[in-house]
Amino acid sequence: MVTALVTGSTGFVGSNLVLALNRRGIAVRALQRKTSPQDAISGLEYEPVIGDLLDVDSLAAAVEGVDWVFHVAAVSDWRHTPAEVVYRVNVDGARNMMEAAKRAGVQRFVLTSSSAALGKPPPGRELIDERDTFNLKPEEFPYGHSKHLAEVEMGKFARDGLHTISVLPTGVMGPRDLKFISGELIVQALKRGIPGVPPGGLNYIDVRDAAEGHVAAAEKGRPGERYILGGNNMTHREVIDTISRVVGVRPPALDIPGWAIPPMAVVFDLLKAVGVQLPGNVDGDALRLSREFLYYDTGKAERDLGLTGRPFEESARDAYEWYKANGYLEKAGVKPVA
Repeated sequence: MVTALVTGSTGFVGSNLVLALNRRGIAVRALQRKTSPQDAISGLEYEPVIGDLLDVDSLAAAVEGVDWVFHVAAVSDWRHTPAEVVYRVNVDGARNMMEAAKRAGVQRFVLTSSSAALGKPPPGRELIDERDTFNLKPEEFPYGHSKHLAEVEMGKFARDGLHTISVLPTGVMGPRDLKFISGELIVQALKRGIPGVPPGGLNYIDVRDAAEGHVAAAEKGRPGERYILGGNNMTHREVIDTISRVVGVRPPALDIPGWAIPPMAVVFDLLKAVGVQLPGNVDGDALRLSREFLYYDTGKAERDLGLTGRPFEESARDAYEWYKANGYLEKAGVKPVA
């Protein structure tokens, strides 16, 4: 029987990955910290192991006897985390995990990167693909830059013989999103906290489809390759209208024109500098990036991994129902619409 170690097992993507592995009969060892919340992983089958990405001894113990490693753990809430911590966990932690896997003779190492590591669309192309690389200023998007650097580290281990594959999920929506990553859109819709919709767009994948993509990468991915795990290219207007329909509220009527974004971003920068927390944790850099159409070509993962995706509305609805069933809307200070 294959044994797989999942880091970040108690988080959004990690818990759904544990579920996907359970369904295949793959034994799961779940790396978690002592303080990790258990809600997302409750009821799943796994062997818990306590460790930390910056504690190399704990990683050596966690990976002993493991066939596959799925390195999902990362700091994703970069707006509320000092940049040095983002880089230490996302880059140094990934390097530590790959070093432990190499020493243990792991057969497959799947790194959860992010579409954020690919930057903006290059000139002359509408769709971003696996050829692209980070092309923003690091200080504008430290999370994306940290994921790019983790992939650089992966390349070194790949050249040194570790069977590594990186998967790059786009925006992820669905159940078990404890930290309200994409689920923050649901909360803001219920709060009527979305005053207007910016002109750009993004790609979204259901978290369960992303989890299946991880497993397929271990089973069928080519060593050293990267695969974008994406689903639906959607304008922000399409996303907000869909979520509003799912939760039963009227969508915001205002469409923010592109020319208004730069001066608004300056105001957001000033508000952040004086400690004002804006709705949805949006800041000036996020607002500037919202003008971009971050659309992705998922053909490589479809061909090589058999990636498929479900409609965004289904993902949003299932996320909303999970929040209602588990009391998370109340924790976020909102109530479902009657």
